[in-house]
Amino acid sequence: MSFEKTPGWLDWYAGPSKPRFQLPPGSVDAHCHVFGPGDQFPYAPERKYTPCDASKAQLFALRDHLGFARNVIVQATCHGADNRAMADACRSSGGKARGVATVRRSVTDHELEELHAAGVRGVRFNFVRRLVDFTPKDELMEIAGRIKALGWHVVIYFEAVDLPELWDFFTALPTTVVVDHMGRPDVTKPVDGPEFALFLKFMREHPNVWSKVSCPERLSVSGPRALNGEQAAYRDVVPFARRVVETFPDRVLWGTDWPHPNLKDHMPDDGLLVDFIPHIAVTPELQRQLLVDNPMRLYWPEESR
Repeated sequence: MSFEKTPGWLDWYAGPSKPRFQLPPGSVDAHCHVFGPGDQFPYAPERKYTPCDASKAQLFALRDHLGFARNVIVQATCHGADNRAMADACRSSGGKARGVATVRRSVTDHELEELHAAGVRGVRFNFVRRLVDFTPKDELMEIAGRIKALGWHVVIYFEAVDLPELWDFFTALPTTVVVDHMGRPDVTKPVDGPEFALFLKFMREHPNVWSKVSCPERLSVSGPRALNGEQAAYRDVVPFARRVVETFPDRVLWGTDWPHPNLKDHMPDDGLLVDFIPHIAVTPELQRQLLVDNPMRLYWPEESR
């Protein structure tokens, strides 16, 4: 089956630089995706965008080029609740990838067990309205209760302005809860302002809540240009991510977000994204927690004891 990309779609950057920052041994890219290939794993009829293909082989080549040891592959909204592409990538990884699925209320126990055997360890609930149609909260809560029995966690994707409305639902979830991309803060507002303070309060008051400090390319207004070698690309995101890393060092994760779906203005160099890490995790200890200890504890607990 052939698919036509969404007009204006930006393809992932095929020539990433080699990072200057040397990742700690055993580092995990804890947020990335596979798209298709569409002729093998068709995109969902209800999707709101059609991406370029981004295969498991291309993802694993990037992993090796950047210096990561493992991946966590998150189900992309363009595949809906058809998890075959993500599960196939996990099964093909030789134990070096885990997955986060999207499931509906109709999923059977057998299907959940099959996903677990493939390497899935979480489900994703998406509250970004431009990407997905809203799923009723009672259905999501039912799913959360079912996956808790498997030891899975819930990943939530939302925008900062929606946190007050979603607070009661999020805090009732019975599992570990991982927030994508710090809840998408508005980085033009102060890091000490009330909006980001609410997100920090959310994490402080609920020790089951973790955060990915990823996707500066989605959040930045200043963009990818570093003023000099001492400053980070996407420098306006640094204070927010650094605050989360230093306040909650044992509950943070980092990922490339390759192949960077739905970006409109530029496609990031993944090597440059890796070089962002030492600006937000400034000591070897914080870097190891962010990149090795935390993701291993969540996704490979049998190996991290």
